[in-house]
Amino acid sequence: MGTMVGTCSVYFDDNPQYLDAALVVFVQIRLTRTSQDIFEEFTKSAYDLPEVQECYLVSGNFDYLIKARVADMAAYRQFLGETLLTLPGVQESTSYVVMEQVKETLALEVPY
Repeated sequence: MGTMVGTCSVYFDDNPQYLDAALVVFVQIRLTRTSQDIFEEFTKSAYDLPEVQECYLVSGNFDYLIKARVADMAAYRQFLGETLLTLPGVQESTSYVVMEQVKETLALEVPY
């Protein structure tokens, strides 16, 4: 009989609160400097955070856009202060708490 090693990801379509992760927050992150080494350090650190569902390096007034999912506002304050703001090179952040999800899809129209 085999042994499962590692983690298991579960996709909850309608009710993420069952996993104690009902609050969605988008976070803009600005780094102290923009160099390849700091991008690599930040990316590696953010990738390993279970609260981070999506993370994008973007152009514009900030460097990264993160979609995080946590239990509630208290959990987010802890995650922000004890985790996100301590990642390599973080200078500042701006948070946007989701009040209502209007649309979420992974579907792409395939031309034929």
